[in-house]
Amino acid sequence: MTYCVGIRLNAGLVFLSDSRTNAGLDAISTFRKMMIYEQPGERFMVMLSAGNLSISQSIRELLQVERIDGGAGEPITIWNATSMFDATRVLGATVRRVYEQDGPSLKTAGVDFNASMIFGGQIKGEAMRLFLVYSAGNFIEATRETCFFQVGESKYGKPILDRVLTPATQLDEAAKCALVSMDSTLKSNLSVGLPLDLLVYREGRFGSDDHVCMDDRNPYFQMIHSTWGQRLREVFEGIDDPRWDGGDAAHPLMVASERYEPMRKITNPGERIV
Repeated sequence: MTYCVGIRLNAGLVFLSDSRTNAGLDAISTFRKMMIYEQPGERFMVMLSAGNLSISQSIRELLQVERIDGGAGEPITIWNATSMFDATRVLGATVRRVYEQDGPSLKTAGVDFNASMIFGGQIKGEAMRLFLVYSAGNFIEATRETCFFQVGESKYGKPILDRVLTPATQLDEAAKCALVSMDSTLKSNLSVGLPLDLLVYREGRFGSDDHVCMDDRNPYFQMIHSTWGQRLREVFEGIDDPRWDGGDAAHPLMVASERYEPMRKITNPGERIV
């Protein structure tokens, strides 16, 4: 399995992915999920993939040469697309091409065509954009209301993203938030594993030197892992325990309600219940 997250902010983009594709008592495989497509000074695009490994590897390689009809003029590729929307259309066409080639054989073998991708970046002349591409090749775009996407084992890491991220969040804070999200996922799901790929893209750069591969010896991730767990316990212990009797509690548990009351069945001693 896997866990990947992409974040679009006013200041830039953050991408984070794990590298585990199979987990079991005696079967753990490591493959990188992040792929960068770059023309320095002109365009910078990142793809994160989840799902069937053979499908996602085919997609990321074919994406470099796939082309779609651009109407008048030359076909559109990711290298000449004038917008991230068109580049994402090329990615969607690539997904459908792989499905046409491999889908029937996979179905015969009882394997679902399962792949989803986060694709984002910036092409000179337009703003940064971030997309979530589904296994049918269709896609949606991140907005100010929903500024991040997740693929893979998303449920464990989503709460911290929901509570912290806004478009105005600074890039370093967003990177920290993504790593906390990943740590929560690693803690709860063995199918997600190290090493991690973290990339931060700063708006208007059309390139990035802020890209690191992190394993269990990385001092910053070690700090995140130990500090987040410790601070969660401290916050938990600082919350009042429930007070059933109310009394002078600042936050009483039992309060009268005109709309709701517990449902209960009280019988007399010796009464036979049929």
